[in-house]
Amino acid sequence: MSRTDATPATPAYRPDAKHVLLLGTMCALPAISTDIYLPSLPDVARDLGTSAAGAQLTMTGMLIGGAVGQLVIGPLSDRLGRRLPVLVGVALHVVVSLLCAIQTAIVPLIALRVAQGFFNASATVVAMALIRDRFVGSDASRLLSRLMLVIGVAPLFAPSLGGVIAGQWGWRAVFVALALFGVALWVVVLLKMPETHPVERRRTGGVRTALSGYARLLRDRHFVALAMLPGLAMAVLMTYVVASPFVLQEGYGLTSQQFALLFAVNGIGLVLGAQVNAYLVRRVAPIRILRVAIVLSVLLTGALLVVALTGAGGLWGIVVVLWLVLALVNLAPPNASAIALGRHGAIAGTAAAFIGGLQAGTGGLVANLSGVFGGDAVAMAAVMLGASLMALVVLAVATPAFRRGGAWQLQ
Repeated sequence: MSRTDATPATPAYRPDAKHVLLLGTMCALPAISTDIYLPSLPDVARDLGTSAAGAQLTMTGMLIGGAVGQLVIGPLSDRLGRRLPVLVGVALHVVVSLLCAIQTAIVPLIALRVAQGFFNASATVVAMALIRDRFVGSDASRLLSRLMLVIGVAPLFAPSLGGVIAGQWGWRAVFVALALFGVALWVVVLLKMPETHPVERRRTGGVRTALSGYARLLRDRHFVALAMLPGLAMAVLMTYVVASPFVLQEGYGLTSQQFALLFAVNGIGLVLGAQVNAYLVRRVAPIRILRVAIVLSVLLTGALLVVALTGAGGLWGIVVVLWLVLALVNLAPPNASAIALGRHGAIAGTAAAFIGGLQAGTGGLVANLSGVFGGDAVAMAAVMLGASLMALVVLAVATPAFRRGGAWQLQ
């Protein structure tokens, strides 16, 4: 299939370090809101009288809220421009964070985390649309990978910071810190974020226009298949994120400080993988990187399940294979997203929302399965393997990526 949008790429603009930092911080808002809270999960379960699965719902609920938020906010950014939706969304993130800090029951906290995910989505979907406003193909994939250098700071430092804050003032103080971060981000966006979607390019109309945009995307089956792949990669990552506090702290006896340190080491793998991708896309077509990354993900998550079942290597066996899995997880999303976005430049916000909504929703729905299946290392590894296998099936069956000459249709 040829591209459904013939808008030419004109990447004369080259983002400087400040621009990359801004976009990366916007994309990182949901990750920071997730990771800074991780060491507090066992404390939240005890304090609010709920189970591990109940506490995990405060994480997965945020992802599901983010999925819905992206589907709503993406078309709004095509209609209203890029700045207004993110300014309103980040402001409401601040309000919801403060409300989370005063909750005394798990159900209201879950509901507020869903709302927090919804409003955080404004920053992510607008950052993605900003990239598509100016870049396509390898240029977009390379910029997305560079953003991971910023986004990757969240798993490096957020759990440690969250552990310190919770250790000193309790888990509620973590949400106060999130509110303060939101205030700082709002000010930076107000002062520094450019408007890349001028009035003459904005879509008019209401719900019908938004739905017509999604209908257009759904008719492009290659776009839909590519849009599913970041979500399945997110499912692998979020299964680890949601399950690891219980697997490593309760299953292997790590303290919260040791867990935060290990989480940071795994975060280095995430960052390094993204930077390897940024290097590779200068020399290798994104679709070819995507094919290899997904096959390797299946092999490594399969090895992780074997280690979890047999106990081979103990803690170190799990840690080493897990690090390799996470180092690969950021190779698929930027390449799949860049190829998919390049097909629909005229509705970049809607396309970014579709991809982001699937990404957050799939991650949120799948990640909690590890808790349902027991919450141990075997459950975590099995869910991660299942998501990787599904990604391979989607790429092989729903796109021409593995067919002779078929990859050229996805350049």
